[in-house]
Amino acid sequence: MKILDKYILKQYFGTFLMLLLVFIPVSILIDFSERIEDFSENKVPASEIIVYYKSFLLTFFNILFPIFLFLSILWFTSRMAQNTEIIAILNGGMSFKRFMVPYFTGALIVATTVVYLNTNIIPKARMTYNEFWSKYVYKHAQYRDKNNVYRQVDGTHYIYASSINHNAGTVYDFIIEEIDGEHLKSRLYSTRIKLVEDSTGKHHYRMFNVTKRIFHNDGTNSVVHYTTKDTILPFSLDDLTPLNYIAEGLPTPELRTFIEKEKLRGSKNINRYLLEKYRRISLPVSAFILTFIAVAVASRKRRGGIGMNLALGIVVAFIYIFFDKIFGILSVKAGFSPFWAAWLPNIFFVILALYLLRNAQR
Repeated sequence: MKILDKYILKQYFGTFLMLLLVFIPVSILIDFSERIEDFSENKVPASEIIVYYKSFLLTFFNILFPIFLFLSILWFTSRMAQNTEIIAILNGGMSFKRFMVPYFTGALIVATTVVYLNTNIIPKARMTYNEFWSKYVYKHAQYRDKNNVYRQVDGTHYIYASSINHNAGTVYDFIIEEIDGEHLKSRLYSTRIKLVEDSTGKHHYRMFNVTKRIFHNDGTNSVVHYTTKDTILPFSLDDLTPLNYIAEGLPTPELRTFIEKEKLRGSKNINRYLLEKYRRISLPVSAFILTFIAVAVASRKRRGGIGMNLALGIVVAFIYIFFDKIFGILSVKAGFSPFWAAWLPNIFFVILALYLLRNAQR
């Protein structure tokens, strides 16, 4: 590795870390000033506040690291351009493509680190963050579906419930049907079922006012009634209606397994879960794209100086965030493909990066 490569990489990571160290305390102070009344009203223990802000830092980093990386590269590359360092490097015989090598190396290190964090560490932090909010800040918000729940729980069983009370462990107007291929084998209706504590760890329920109809192969059917009936069912209440933010808190291998189960069960939140899965890769890839855009914009010496490049960079950053948010909302709310919702912002900005790099090399 040449001295120039080491110099650029030092600037790459040094400026990025400096920007994080400046903005992270500011973001904590802003968040604390907004939440202090909630903390006081709910008598949140200091230990939980500390744990919350540890998870806040990782969540904050995961959301905004592409923007911080982009602005930091703009800053130090613009400074090099203003000091005519880049002109001297290129006039010394180095090609622009060779000049880009340490930037690519820096982006590769950042992207690899973020992929690892997104796979193992950040999901746990995001779960802690979301649980804190649901417990202390938005206590009355609805974080899971509770009404008119319809699910396929395995290959042959389908359930319906008019409403579910997770706090009481109770399901109302419960129906479970067994369907073999196109044939309805049985249908059970209960006005209410309640989860019963069971030391064996199985899903033990008590049913009330039960009517079970069994359909025979000869076309006849029989009906059985129970006032109460204890039984074991192949699901927990959390299986029926997972928390909306559950996918954010699962390590990537567990997330893949969870998504396959939710596909089988016909979850209406499947796009939300798939979007989370695809973003765990598309977000780190943005480190390369935004790095190349930043170099292309900042490598030329401009009349407006560093300020002009930073202003241009902030506009580009906000456009990127806008596209990312819009496509995310379209996927979750309007059924747009979660794969394309995660990758289209990157595709648009790859095209922009190639255009800017082509002009920068002239």
